[in-house]
Amino acid sequence: MKLNQIADNPGARKNRMRIGRGIGSGMGKTGGRGGKGQTARSGVSIKGFEGGQMPLHRRLPKRGFRNTPFAVKLNEINLGKVQAALDAGLIDAGQPVTVEAMVKAGLMRRAKGGVKLLGHGEFKAKVEFSVWRASASAVAAVEKAGGSVKILAPAKEADAEPRGKNKRKALQAAKGGDKGGKPKAEGGKPKAEAGEGEDKAKPAGDAE
Repeated sequence: MKLNQIADNPGARKNRMRIGRGIGSGMGKTGGRGGKGQTARSGVSIKGFEGGQMPLHRRLPKRGFRNTPFAVKLNEINLGKVQAALDAGLIDAGQPVTVEAMVKAGLMRRAKGGVKLLGHGEFKAKVEFSVWRASASAVAAVEKAGGSVKILAPAKEADAEPRGKNKRKALQAAKGGDKGGKPKAEGGKPKAEAGEGEDKAKPAGDAE
């Protein structure tokens, strides 16, 4: 193969659509911008604008939390790549395999928040891993080869008492699952209806 024979995958490169080049192209005259008005000009920013009234995205209540800014950013590495580095002598099998050793071996550019070990690929070396997280398949493959995996991430602690929806469910379960309503007498009728039935059944002379 020569440099002039290298080509991209079919369809990976397309010529851009040239607008305003005649009606035969389908993108002539207005060039996809429709008629006149504000939206035909540049610098338009009216998506979500409702004429000055409070827009929907500000009227709706906000709830919930996203952990994205605080999430630990990890490198993901498969066992197959680690095995290739061990075979090439880039990683010392006699020492614990850490994120620093993987960076030094060129398996990743930087350490970030740590490494998550994944189980894709064949692994046959007896080594000790010290990583932030590891998948169940990766742990099983390493232990099958005679090695071990040390998880550096702190274990998740269970809440001392349930919170939120779980707390409400626990309270309902403690009360026997009763969600309220009229108390029922024997036979499935409410107490008030049962009392009325007893009064009607009494003879007129027995009334006090």
